[in-house]
Amino acid sequence: MLLPTSLVGSYPQPEWLIDRAKLSKQVPRVRMTDLWLPEPEHLEAAQDDATLLAIRDQERAGLDIISDGEQRRESYSNRFATALEGVDIDNPGTTLNRSGKPIPVPRITGKIRRRQPVEVRDVRLVRANTDRQVKATVPGPFTMAKQAQDDFYRDEEALALDYAAAVNEEIKDLFAAGADVVQIDEPWMQQHPEKARQYGLRALDRALDGVTGTIAVHLCFGYAAVVHEKPAGYSFLAELEGSKAQQISIEAAQPRLDLAVLRDLPSKTIILGVIDLSDLTVETPETVAARIRAAFRVVPPERIVVAPDCGMKYLPRDIAFGKMKAMVEGTRIVRKELAG
Repeated sequence: MLLPTSLVGSYPQPEWLIDRAKLSKQVPRVRMTDLWLPEPEHLEAAQDDATLLAIRDQERAGLDIISDGEQRRESYSNRFATALEGVDIDNPGTTLNRSGKPIPVPRITGKIRRRQPVEVRDVRLVRANTDRQVKATVPGPFTMAKQAQDDFYRDEEALALDYAAAVNEEIKDLFAAGADVVQIDEPWMQQHPEKARQYGLRALDRALDGVTGTIAVHLCFGYAAVVHEKPAGYSFLAELEGSKAQQISIEAAQPRLDLAVLRDLPSKTIILGVIDLSDLTVETPETVAARIRAAFRVVPPERIVVAPDCGMKYLPRDIAFGKMKAMVEGTRIVRKELAG
């Protein structure tokens, strides 16, 4: 399909599922079970129900590739990162977030290993409830290593490579469970480009060792609800041309990205961010169409997937749905133009 449409991953969770007011004040790195509103014995069923609603919203809007909306996650990374062996989640450490503020993070006290699949059930639920393509998302090894206090390895690269081994096992199981695309979220590569060049790409390739399915890597400047001013260029992007990933997901709408940088990714499919998540105004389909067309100067339509800039997690649900629908309608305008 030309110009397939997809979420980056997350979709707003219902107000009956999670304390959205409390959630809006942070991007959790450790577990925050107090955010969930249902009683523990009903939580999994409630998260299943929210996932089905997220699937239906994506289908009603007309998306071609469906995610679980990350409905059972407190953040994009903490559910997976805190499920691994070697992590003390009861006595967290600290690190500086992307804004330079200290935040609680998992503390590494032993060798990182994956005990068991973390997201396989999530993928199976989506696969059983849609006929469309399915995308799963998993946090990247570089980002998880940066979002931790290392009291065991004392070696950043060794830590990242063991995270990569855990991610590799998870990715293979996600494809076996029915995922068509698996996206690795690596936003902290943009925050720490020198370290990303030093060992981040090596960790990414270790995470993809022996993987045969379609892999996307998502780079962003942070959630629009948290990061309001974004640069017009990436400090780390072109380096991914040499990675094993087939797709690279970037923000373009809110930061008004200079799309010329995409020339540095000639072999990659670009997941193009065309929805500005910092603005609660729902884009018109014509605005979306113009943002898609702008990319054709540097990337042919055959190498573009249309998406929001980043996860929609922090948007009001009605706004998120409206933006998603406008994205699909704008894409249809461009498809008709290309069809002549």
